[in-house]
Amino acid sequence: MIDLRSDTVTKPTPGMKEAMMNARVGDDVFGEDESVNLLEQKVARMFGKEAALFCPSGTMTNQIAIKVHTSPGEEVICDRLAHVYNYEGGGIAFNSGASVRLLYGELGCFTAADVEENINPPNDHYPLTKLVSAENTVNRGSGSIFPINELRKIRMVCNDHQLAYHLDGARLFNALVETHESPDEYGELFDSISICLSKGLGAPVGSVLTGSHEFIKKAHRIRKVLGGGMRQAGFLAAAGIYALDHHIERLAEDHQRAAYLSQILESLHFVEEIMPVKTNIIIFKLNDNLTEKTFVSKMREKEILTLVIGKQKIRMVTHLDFTDEMMEKTEKALKSL
Repeated sequence: MIDLRSDTVTKPTPGMKEAMMNARVGDDVFGEDESVNLLEQKVARMFGKEAALFCPSGTMTNQIAIKVHTSPGEEVICDRLAHVYNYEGGGIAFNSGASVRLLYGELGCFTAADVEENINPPNDHYPLTKLVSAENTVNRGSGSIFPINELRKIRMVCNDHQLAYHLDGARLFNALVETHESPDEYGELFDSISICLSKGLGAPVGSVLTGSHEFIKKAHRIRKVLGGGMRQAGFLAAAGIYALDHHIERLAEDHQRAAYLSQILESLHFVEEIMPVKTNIIIFKLNDNLTEKTFVSKMREKEILTLVIGKQKIRMVTHLDFTDEMMEKTEKALKSL
């Protein structure tokens, strides 16, 4: 079965399995897991930050960051397509008691002017604007990438208004490979960054949150409250270290395959629209000749899994386990519909 539903479906490579089996582990709750400590130090160094925290998921790292940066009754600015708003179970309200001001950016990428215009005045009738959260790449924006110069302008707005600045970098390395920017450029901009190891990087589990010593100290307590204390987590951390050492540059292959898939889709009579493909995510809209349920069903019959993300909307994501041979099979299947 060819699985194009997400880049979260990858399996550990032989080299990653070997690294996991050879991991030096201990009790992470006591701070004694060597592999977890190495992973956290590695990520902090990459982004030029003081410290980092290994967590089970990107949802947890995002929600921890929002909780650290805000107090109940305050407000978070993010785009309407943001993962923290759409796909984290209402966690901003549930965990932090914060409200959300939604921006309407281009494919999930908003501007400094958008932020400036949506900061609440210091009036008791309004929630206090406290945090700006960006996502790079944007999942629902078909893997769109924030221009780094715009992110820098947003940083200036945050400075002017004493706002915290968080990056949901679940697929940040996809953006970095495409733009040839460096992690430390992002570390300079954001107060906190969440990166996911279990998407394009191919690790089985885990995300890392990075920031200042003070921020991570608070984050560590919130991870505990959320039930995220882990013991011999080094087996998973070792997979993350291997992913960071071996799987970043190869993300370009996923981008190339996604671009080729989008070209195939453009030629098909049942495809009405394709969102711009910047990295490894393809989102397209079917016309009235084919419903989303029928499309998914017919592709499954051909042993290819795709994902419905809305009425007439389909998502396909290329990843570590999607090969050129699978591409040929997918092309034949699509052209046969």
